[in-house]
Amino acid sequence: MIEYNYQKEDFTLEHGHDIQFWLEGLIQQEAHSLGEVSFVFCDDEYLLKINQDFLGHDYYTDIISFDYGLGRQVNGEIYVSIDRVADNAEDLGVEFTNELHRVMAHGILHFLGFKDKSDSEAKEMRKKENEALESRSFI
Repeated sequence: MIEYNYQKEDFTLEHGHDIQFWLEGLIQQEAHSLGEVSFVFCDDEYLLKINQDFLGHDYYTDIISFDYGLGRQVNGEIYVSIDRVADNAEDLGVEFTNELHRVMAHGILHFLGFKDKSDSEAKEMRKKENEALESRSFI
């Protein structure tokens, strides 16, 4: 089950059911099963506090994921800063929705074992994000 929670009151996810189906497909493609994943859509300050309190980092980020996976079952929490996603979309010259979906897929890909710390890992992560975005049938 994928659920959506809103800390940022002026944001509502469009196509939530379609996104859930799309992300479930991404999970199944990597031979995993869906347990419980919670997306929390928040603002910069909310995510900064999580970054400081739980990770010891004092900077803004677009996403933080907490992986509670059990074997090949995907479980976890994904926090997404809508402020960062909007700024990144503008900086990259892409649609907000496209960048939001990229970040959502990015969080799921972390749960599937993909990393992005090294250059080679980041390159593979970007490839998987692009493949995921291309597989959307609802946009």
